[in-house]
Amino acid sequence: MRKDTVLRGSLAAALMGFCILTVTSGEARRVHDPDTTTKVRTERGAEVEEKPDFRMRIDALIKEAEKANAVAAEKPLFSVPQTLSEYDTAIIGTPLASQEQCVDYLLSVNPYPAISVTPRELVAYYYEEGAREGIRPDVAFAQALKETGFFRYGGTVTPDQNNYCGLGTTSATVKGAYFATSQIGVRAHIQHLLAYASTREPMQPVVDPRYSLVRNVYGTNTLGHWQDLNGRWAVPGDSYGQSILSMFRAILHK
Repeated sequence: MRKDTVLRGSLAAALMGFCILTVTSGEARRVHDPDTTTKVRTERGAEVEEKPDFRMRIDALIKEAEKANAVAAEKPLFSVPQTLSEYDTAIIGTPLASQEQCVDYLLSVNPYPAISVTPRELVAYYYEEGAREGIRPDVAFAQALKETGFFRYGGTVTPDQNNYCGLGTTSATVKGAYFATSQIGVRAHIQHLLAYASTREPMQPVVDPRYSLVRNVYGTNTLGHWQDLNGRWAVPGDSYGQSILSMFRAILHK
């Protein structure tokens, strides 16, 4: 019995040793619990209340680290040339037109586009997906306007497909690809442009059903300019790329 008592006393003392901090300044003692407010009693008998700021500091550091990681993740892992002129015909580049200009131009021609999201949301998807892959989003949106007739459709593709560029529509009787959401449809469009313009794989998993087909055909070759899509994206499409660029300039001057 005595041995058990001594053993229990030793264990209790050891545990207390982990929990009690000896504070040299003022010779104070307290139980350290960062989640609760504690009181420190000094030898002079005064009690000092401490606030639980330790956990707050840790949380703040974690949030800062997460924010830094998010910013780093958004930065492209490749170089994208800055687009400086409306007469630059490159597929890869940065936008010149604002999102607001894209929305205004669409609504000036068709106030009631047949799309599953708002015009502002659709344009935002083009800018998000385009920036991720280095594809000029304002010109890609102009291509969508051309392909869908300003989202009036009326051809083989129907609005419920979320297919904004005629992907897989190889004839008047083939409706082409269906996409579950508007953003996935935009992503497929941007990835299809990337398939022509670069040998680099997309940053997101491939949703373009014809991405591999294009890459297998072109191998190490690429098409760098919108007019290079003539007779390739659209057949015969003699001035297909030029008409897209013309529509883009109309957006820019809206």
